[in-house]
Amino acid sequence: MRTFDIDEAWAAFETRDRTKDGRFVGAVKTTGIYCKPSCPARRPKRENVEFFLTGAEALAAGYRPCLRCKPDEVGRDREAVARAVELIERAEEPPQLSDLAAAVGYAPHHFQRLFTRDMGVSPAAYARAIRAKRAQGHLDKDKSVTEAMYDAGYAAPSRFYADAKDRMGMTPSAWRDGGRGETIRYVVKDSPLGPLLIAATPKGICRLSFDESPDGLKRRFPNAAVIEDDGTIADWADQALAQVEHPTAHNLPIDVRGTAFQERVWQQLRRIPLGETCSYADIANAIGEPGATRAVGTANGSNPVAILVPCHRVIRSDGSLGGYAGGLDRKVKLLEAEGIPTGQQSLDL
Repeated sequence: MRTFDIDEAWAAFETRDRTKDGRFVGAVKTTGIYCKPSCPARRPKRENVEFFLTGAEALAAGYRPCLRCKPDEVGRDREAVARAVELIERAEEPPQLSDLAAAVGYAPHHFQRLFTRDMGVSPAAYARAIRAKRAQGHLDKDKSVTEAMYDAGYAAPSRFYADAKDRMGMTPSAWRDGGRGETIRYVVKDSPLGPLLIAATPKGICRLSFDESPDGLKRRFPNAAVIEDDGTIADWADQALAQVEHPTAHNLPIDVRGTAFQERVWQQLRRIPLGETCSYADIANAIGEPGATRAVGTANGSNPVAILVPCHRVIRSDGSLGGYAGGLDRKVKLLEAEGIPTGQQSLDL
């Protein structure tokens, strides 16, 4: 069941923390009115405020909604954003802002603000991210740049090139040819959960994944010098392998790049203590983007170094395990290796 800390709620209410809107309401005993945390109205004394998870609970307790901040519209706003996300993810081409806003019943400029507030990026930026991810998926399937570009919904090369640079932090050719100018050494280890590919630049581990072949790594970084390891990264590889069966806190160097949002998510994942889990919503809240749960899930799934950035420790708010790029059974075993009960029976790989 969703809960909140009373002291944290008051701190958010007192500072008008917009990121906490929709998570609870503050009800003022002297006025009989309840507000969302960011309400601009003058703040009452602490002893005159009680908190409820929802406006419905405040109503049941005899309070009425504030006409100034309209706290009950927050839920409607977030439902609209969630609906827009679904429309964007299903669309073959990025929808126009006016069409999205009309579909969810808002004025375009107002909806632009709502979406950006909840997701951390504008509707257009979110759509570009989805399209770029599709293109990368097509490239990983050995399609040419041109095939991947048009299959992902790009109408012109210029937009594809711009998106590749913006989303991946590198030039379009470096995205397709991945790691231009780098030397990447790799080794495939037999792990308790199946073949584990470990690859690293001189700066740190850049790829750690199950069931990925050296050919797949070369397709991901075709313009880098991708070579089988001669012992240079043996110590890193052995430490990474040990994390599968006997996970511990580690300080292995990692050399990965992503969007600013992805890197914020990955950094937060690394803060999850060994033997503990958190939800996608928890991560979204921790990075200051409480409405960006879906975007967090996408960034979580894009994690290039499994285990070392422990995306397996993220589960759904209802306690179910959610997904995992390496397969749900591996997620179960990784969690159980950390002493985290999953309530699910593992299968032999």
